[in-house]
Order: sequence, then C-alpha cells, then structure tokens
Amino acid sequence: MLSTADLKKGATIELDGKLMAIMDYSHIKTGRGSAQVKIKMRDVRTGSIIEHTVQSGTKFTRARVERREMQYLYSDDQFYYFMNTENFEQIPVGAEKVGDANRYLKENDVCEVVLYGEEVIGIELPISVELTIAETDPGFKGDTATGGTKPATLETGLVINVPLFLEAGTKIRVNTDSASYIERVG
Repeated sequence: MLSTADLKKGATIELDGKLMAIMDYSHIKTGRGSAQVKIKMRDVRTGSIIEHTVQSGTKFTRARVERREMQYLYSDDQFYYFMNTENFEQIPVGAEKVGDANRYLKENDVCEVVLYGEEVIGIELPISVELTIAETDPGFKGDTATGGTKPATLETGLVINVPLFLEAGTKIRVNTDSASYIERVG
C-alpha cells in the first residue's frame, strides 16, 4: 500500500481497476478540516490525464512494475524495437507507449523499459543523453560574451536552444526532463 505521504513522481498505482502513473501532486491545507492532496495522474494504457483530489492519509494499491534495462535497436512506422541485453530477446513497443522519449532515442542507446507483468507500459530515459547538433545557424566572433542562445536541431529531430558559440557537428548533453542544453561533451 502507498499512502499520500509516500507519493512520488513516476510511481504507478492501481485506481478503480486502472494503472495510473503519478505525474505531479500537491498538498493543500485549508483553514478548517483536514489536508487534501491534489494528484495529477496519467492512465498508463490510454494516455489520458486526470486530476484527482483525496484526503491526506488515503492509501492506494501500488502497482507491481518491473524495470528492465534494454537496448533500443530501430523503429518502423508503428513500433520501436528493444532488445533485452541479458537474453537478446527483442520486443516491439508501440509508439504511444514510447511517447516523447522518441525525441531522445538513438540506435543502440540503453534505457529502462517499464513492464506490468509482461505488458510494456512505458520507457524511462536516463536524466541526460548525449546528442549531436545536426543543424544550427553559425555563430559569430564575440557572440560568447552576450550569453545568448539560438535554436539547434539535434540528430533525433529535437529542437532546443543552445549557446551561440556551438556549431553543427558538436556533441552536447541534453536534460531529458526539461529538453534543455546542459553542456558540451568532449
């Protein structure tokens, strides 16, 4: 069982027969009465997002999910293919389950595939990934003093803002939570 005091982002609970992933939560204390917890959840199977308010101290059934480290191989029109690095078994994962993670996935990258029994319910990326800038406007001498940024298209198609001095072909580290530039690599 999982109490409202034990909630954390990314936790998966069972609510009314559905698998729900916690996206965000906040404790609300009113002048009178007991505290409440406002929870923003995503239905793992359908992708719909709901907000639910419960009394502080409410207990939920924790869904038993397993995380397996797998290597991303390739994708086609409908599926992304991942390989278990221990037994080399390949599994297809639907594009709706991969979601926004596809903006960071390159062939041969390792990530965690989240399973409920044998059903794939999502993909978890590391906090940061290394990607190469595919296209960006050129920087000019003196640009580094201003501390400005410019848009850059990365090898996966993701567009983020990077410092003006970076050029196409530069490898950078990108935060997967905020889709933001962290640092230049090597």
